[in-house]
Amino acid sequence: MNDISKSDTRPDFLKRPDGATIAYHAHPGKSPGVIFLGGFMSDMTGTKATALEQACRQAGRAFVRFDYFGHGQSSGAFVDGTIGRWREDAVAVLDACTEGPQILVGSSMGGWIMLLAALDRQERVAGMVGIAPAPDFTRALMWEGFDDNIRETLKRDGVYMEPSEYSEEPYTIALNLIEEGDDHMIMEDGIELDCPVRILQGMQDPDVPWQHALKLIDALKSDDVTLNLNKSGDHRLSEPDDIERLIATVETLCQQVSGQKASE
Repeated sequence: MNDISKSDTRPDFLKRPDGATIAYHAHPGKSPGVIFLGGFMSDMTGTKATALEQACRQAGRAFVRFDYFGHGQSSGAFVDGTIGRWREDAVAVLDACTEGPQILVGSSMGGWIMLLAALDRQERVAGMVGIAPAPDFTRALMWEGFDDNIRETLKRDGVYMEPSEYSEEPYTIALNLIEEGDDHMIMEDGIELDCPVRILQGMQDPDVPWQHALKLIDALKSDDVTLNLNKSGDHRLSEPDDIERLIATVETLCQQVSGQKASE
């Protein structure tokens, strides 16, 4: 498989009202299109994003991947990012860089942003695929799991540098991220989305426990929701069989949506 992240290195940029720029790659193709939404401190050159783009290109399907504010090749400092800001980025990309119905594919934090964007643009979102989706994670999976020392550090310094299993760089967790995240909680009151949803989840995920996916299923209004559990899968779900499963899940959902549109 070609390494798109190296062979196609110059993104386009979407200018935001405050002057910030969002880096993205968009390729035209048939409908429904696919948009990939990455995770916390991830960028659009990751394995899942580029593999899915290659598959969509081969299928002749429209595809977009992008970097949130403060991520990758987009402008801004990561520490200044918030859930609300990244939600706005996703909606802006959906509005400006795509046409027609879209399948949103959200990884980890991207699963939360995906759901928020879908709530804002229900008429544009035909379906969703969550990869270890983490809605409400700033409260449920961060703050509530932090010990007193970490909470005190956040309250005192406004930021906590959490060691990462996936990078030499620690996660930069700002108190403002957690506090602002409270404005975007969606699990408790139910998620008013009717589109089909597919969830891929590893049962050895130390960051987003598989039980969190069950809570998401319960919160979703849609009855067309399926969960695929990988007993040995970790959080990243980037092994070859994970990638094959992701590609097959996305394409099957695209075909389902196309069939539904054709029968209407």
